[in-house]
Amino acid sequence: MPIPRLSLERTALLVIDVQEKLLPTIFDADRVVANCAAALELAKLLGMPAIVTEQYTRGLGHSAPAIAAAAAGHAQVFEKTRFSALTPEVGALLAARRCDDILICGVEAHVCVQQTVLDLLATGRQPFLLTDAVSAGRADQIDPAFRRMERAGATPSGVLGAAYELLGDAAHPQFKAVLGVVKTLRPPLPLPCRA
Repeated sequence: MPIPRLSLERTALLVIDVQEKLLPTIFDADRVVANCAAALELAKLLGMPAIVTEQYTRGLGHSAPAIAAAAAGHAQVFEKTRFSALTPEVGALLAARRCDDILICGVEAHVCVQQTVLDLLATGRQPFLLTDAVSAGRADQIDPAFRRMERAGATPSGVLGAAYELLGDAAHPQFKAVLGVVKTLRPPLPLPCRA
């Protein structure tokens, strides 16, 4: 079986439900927003397709301002009510752009992120989890969700590792610009200990 590897020609970024009204409930929300925004900036610099989903905007509002700003002008935004972000519209966009490798970030790890990852795998696509840009309202749900997604076939990564893998070479014309973005990444807080 081939080792999953990222390449610019077939990779898209999917930012799931990083919304204003949801964020006060999310563990380490500032880190998730900063790292998802950084992933969007990287997608813009590298010319990658980027998709932002928003769950039930009437109740949860739109994307956080930092996400909206980073998405402006290049990412496509889709509203949804189903938990999986692999809606027919998103699936059609990925197919049209011939993107089978999908960088995944956002919230919540055990709900919308997990269901999206499982749906992507079921359609033959390869999800890459940007684990430093994923969280949930209940911190105790994050690790089990990561374990389940990895066992199902998702590949864990981080925004930094994915950026360097997509660049592939320090001679890449966007290397210095990418360095500026990755310097903004925030490390995750430690998960709370279980009682």
